[in-house]
Amino acid sequence: MSNHQNNMTAYNAHFIDSLVRSGVREAVISPGSRSTPMALLMEEHPRLRTFIQVDERSAGFFALGLAKATQNPVALLCTSGTAAANYMPAVAEAKISRVPLIVLTSDRPPELRDVGAPQTIDQLHLYGHTAKWFAEMALPEAEESTLQYVRTQGARAVFESLAAPAGPVHLNFPYREPLVPDYNGVFERMDIPAPVRLISGKKIPDSIMMDDVAGALRVEKGLIVAGEIVKSGVAEAVVSLSEKTGWPIIADPLSQLRSNEKAIDSYDAFLRDDEVKDALKPEAIIRFGALPVSKALMQFIKRHNGAAHVIVDADGGWRDPSHMATHMINVDESAFCREMVQRLESSESQWTALWQKVNNAARSEMKKAEGMDEGALFRQFLQGVPAGSSVFAGNSMPIRDLDSFLFSGEQTIRFHGNRGANGIDGLVSTALGIAASGEKVYAVMGDLSFFHDVNGLLAAKMNSLSMTILVMNNDGGGIFSYLPQAGERKHFERLFGTPSGLKFDHAAALYGCHYARIESVGQLQEELCAKRDGITILEAFTNRSENTAIHRSLWQKAIAAAKQAIG
Repeated sequence: MSNHQNNMTAYNAHFIDSLVRSGVREAVISPGSRSTPMALLMEEHPRLRTFIQVDERSAGFFALGLAKATQNPVALLCTSGTAAANYMPAVAEAKISRVPLIVLTSDRPPELRDVGAPQTIDQLHLYGHTAKWFAEMALPEAEESTLQYVRTQGARAVFESLAAPAGPVHLNFPYREPLVPDYNGVFERMDIPAPVRLISGKKIPDSIMMDDVAGALRVEKGLIVAGEIVKSGVAEAVVSLSEKTGWPIIADPLSQLRSNEKAIDSYDAFLRDDEVKDALKPEAIIRFGALPVSKALMQFIKRHNGAAHVIVDADGGWRDPSHMATHMINVDESAFCREMVQRLESSESQWTALWQKVNNAARSEMKKAEGMDEGALFRQFLQGVPAGSSVFAGNSMPIRDLDSFLFSGEQTIRFHGNRGANGIDGLVSTALGIAASGEKVYAVMGDLSFFHDVNGLLAAKMNSLSMTILVMNNDGGGIFSYLPQAGERKHFERLFGTPSGLKFDHAAALYGCHYARIESVGQLQEELCAKRDGITILEAFTNRSENTAIHRSLWQKAIAAAKQAIG
């Protein structure tokens, strides 16, 4: 073995082993030449599970989904040049959604940069501030000091990706040719020391400061707002706080709290009306988790700017686009709830009773959705997904229909979504990454979202994965029909509606998927109950104008019922 090959082998073996010993269990690889040293050794490591996805943009979202489901950092490897640039959308989503990713880009050595060498771009700080941490790695050497350095960098990459708030890190590896290491049996024959162990703890509440917060929260009319919650134990702690105070929980679908029968679920409908908003004016709000999906809810919060507004975020983020927070609490969420349970008394029961009465009235109207309208179809979809499975809701209308048609006490499944940057790119791949974690996934998305990431289907074929996808095909961008742009009839269809006329039976055939065009609710239920391997694509065709009219009619009826309940 040449000295160069020895350097290449030892250097990359020590780095990969450090990742694995520090907690990385999966790597997503996009094939390429310059990444050969890392790819071959990743494939050889006995405790690293690898996935292949040729399209780098899809690969990035696949890794995102896998990390999202496991809450564990996933390594992501590509070759040099524009391949690395294609990771950017997933890196952005990971940053805002706080998903740990370890992005490993291969690069030309310094002497081949900025001299016209092929497949070479400036990869230093390629993702800017979107990556939490960046390191330009040294050229491979096998000196003990270099191997200790590379082991430490591997451990640090894991630590930095998980440090609060979690997110993506980027390491750039320059390699000189030849690129093939001596990979056969390398981890059996090489004695690799353990990397540095990095340990962090929880932020514990200060007793005096908790007394101060409790003072601001000693009111009769309080609300608890739960956005997306991913940390273990937090949802249960929030319920305990609600039970002690008597305050209602407004539960975003991604909070996983709609399993609670008392959770407020139809707020997105009745909070669209200003009279209802004013009748339900709170004196204090405690908010946990990410920003809720509902725009009506966020407008309700902004309207009542005189209320104490406490945002609890152990990771130290600043999730307050309305600039309404009166208290930013950077302590462990479960510990905060325990502290408040000890300090707060039960509030007036009439307040909670009013919220429940209004919610029940609105819910009864929302439940009347029927037929093959998108809302009713989404409701049937939720009822047909087997208990214990997971649903990934795409952005634009699907996540909003999840908010509208998932009712309290009916949740028997886990919900996921990409609500960081809220893009419609990478949704197929994110859902497949979640499926790769072992969850049984049912995804639902619009036709434009599916089109944006139809390449992602290849990952299922190359990695033997199964998933069911319901495509709501309304021939364009359905959400724009609910926005002010819909009134600009002269240019609306060309610029916003964007009808494409696409049908996805041929895409299903291209990737070897089972395909069914959904013509009835009964057929949808049968397809959801079917047991088959691989990808199933269910396509339902709907009408954008009719969908908008039906949704608005339901909201108006829900508002009328809410007003009657208020009296």
